[in-house]
Amino acid sequence: HSVQYINPPYLSKGDTIAIIAPAGQLLGKSEALDLAVSQLQSWGLKVVVGANILETDGHFAGDDDLRRQVFQEMLDDPSIKAIWCARGGYGSMRIMDQLDFSKFQVKPKWIIGYSDVTACHSQLHQLHFATIHGMMAVNFENDLEDIKLSIASLKDALFGKSIRYEFDSNSKNQLGEVKAPVIGGNLSLLSAMLGSETA
Repeated sequence: HSVQYINPPYLSKGDTIAIIAPAGQLLGKSEALDLAVSQLQSWGLKVVVGANILETDGHFAGDDDLRRQVFQEMLDDPSIKAIWCARGGYGSMRIMDQLDFSKFQVKPKWIIGYSDVTACHSQLHQLHFATIHGMMAVNFENDLEDIKLSIASLKDALFGKSIRYEFDSNSKNQLGEVKAPVIGGNLSLLSAMLGSETA
């Protein structure tokens, strides 16, 4: 039988979204973060930024315990309706097993990101919650014209608008119709998690 995923509530103007750094550090990325905050505010959202956002500990945005603590705080805060990861890289997998999703399960929220945030997506898919495999705050260091479709689709996903994807056909395609959940993720992370409780 097919799994029914639980959608967290979609956002409305006035809701609060958190930006966190569960993995790589963001040294030199302040301008991109400021642009990301401004974009969210232009959508009528309030923005909370994780305390470790500009921390550095080697590659990471603070040590494992600090990154876990900030992530947990945002998961547990009932006023936060979505958590947007600022960047990936490597580090999310190191803290995933220590996170407690019990309050999240009572009051779920959207988790957004790609790259190694796949570890979080996979964990939540095991709990049957939908997440958003989408752009991250650090992507605002790119030319805004180049990412305008990503920005628009993120907004549509968060606010519950219909999203449609079209792909060019391939001679190896077979005709037919399929209805199934679409699960995004980084293949190297998914393969690394094989055999674990998170996969």
